Amino acid sequence: MVGELLFASRIDGSQLKWDVMGKENSFDIVSVIEMHEVDNAINQAKKEAANRYDLKKSSCVIDFEKTANQMTLSAENDLALKSLYDILTAKLVRRGVDIKSLSLDEVQPASGGHVRREGRFVQGISNEKGKEIAKALKQTKLKINVQIQPDQVRVAGKKKDVLQEAIGFIKSKDFGLPLQITNFR
Repeated sequence: MVGELLFASRIDGSQLKWDVMGKENSFDIVSVIEMHEVDNAINQAKKEAANRYDLKKSSCVIDFEKTANQMTLSAENDLALKSLYDILTAKLVRRGVDIKSLSLDEVQPASGGHVRREGRFVQGISNEKGKEIAKALKQTKLKINVQIQPDQVRVAGKKKDVLQEAIGFIKSKDFGLPLQITNFR
């Protein structure tokens, strides 16, 4: 009985009876993306960029290092780079990957007069974002406990209705990350 408090009471003087006291319910707030969907979207974007008439001769390249979670978009000019980015975001959205998980740097000049943008896909909730989420939840004055854990935030409370209010609050706010609710118990 994980998360439950037990108390004992005597029955007919010798036997102890164990009862459940105040079970606490909880849920986790996480930020996870499906990396195989990201990989599929990038492959589709590469194919479309190779076949598009306006991008065929501009040497557009999308490099994605799956293990390091690093991505580089490069093209001959800013317009081609913007088109490449638009293709990529359209494919990501179509595959169900939230664009908020894509963190790109500013446009940088590259060799040969090309331009590039480097970035990565953000997974998990950092401590700073966890603190921001916890602070926002505590300001709601709901009777809940908030714990910041590695890559997630756990919210616990005695009443499921209060937890559902907290879930509604989280879904109504934008924290700059794609957030999901898991392990509602």
